[in-house]
Amino acid sequence: MFLSPRFRFLVTNDDGINAPGLAALEEALPHGSEVIVIAPAEEHSGCGHQVTTQRSFRASRRGPRRFSVEGSPADCVRVAVYEFRDRFDWVLAGINHGANLGADIYYSGTVAAVREAALFGIPGIAISHYRDRVLSDRDWERATEWVRHLLPELILPPQTSGRYWNLNLPCLPPGVMEPPITWCPVDTSPLQLDFDVDGDDYVYSGSYAKRRRMPGRDVESCFEGKIVISPLKLP
Repeated sequence: MFLSPRFRFLVTNDDGINAPGLAALEEALPHGSEVIVIAPAEEHSGCGHQVTTQRSFRASRRGPRRFSVEGSPADCVRVAVYEFRDRFDWVLAGINHGANLGADIYYSGTVAAVREAALFGIPGIAISHYRDRVLSDRDWERATEWVRHLLPELILPPQTSGRYWNLNLPCLPPGVMEPPITWCPVDTSPLQLDFDVDGDDYVYSGSYAKRRRMPGRDVESCFEGKIVISPLKLP
């Protein structure tokens, strides 16, 4: 399938306006598309669906149709809806510097951005890239190619109001260009709870790669080297 440049995209993330994953996502969009980038000025990983309501925050122009926001990913979407109402068809968040699998969808600022968009009736895709510290680091050039080929499958079909997507890219050895694609539900297993404790201070020390996993769900599938697409929806 071919994705034409007629779509208007809002692009955001939770790793910040200067993150390489954001640049990789922009590169995956069709040339000539109308793109507005509104991303946090600083990293907001793990912030969940936090929004700023009790203080002012600044949105600064970084270039043509490019802004940084001193707030969360959900704040970025709110600013976009307020300032650019009816100016985009899809919200794309990512490419996150790490996976957002299973229970991560409740902690992730990346997923929260597209959930916020869904509240306004705008479809969205949260895109994340798993990193296996032993196998390999993230490969942004390869991730761009994967996303470029996947976007038409999600964007072109008719959309259901309140539906959004969680897309996770695997970590593969160099040279593997075409991993299998699977559509599956998220894994509801809780994260492994391990802490290093020093007096009253707790530091999370759980191993992401050793987390529990259910057969046929997103965690196991991504860890097996598959591109994982999980449909999500508002209650």
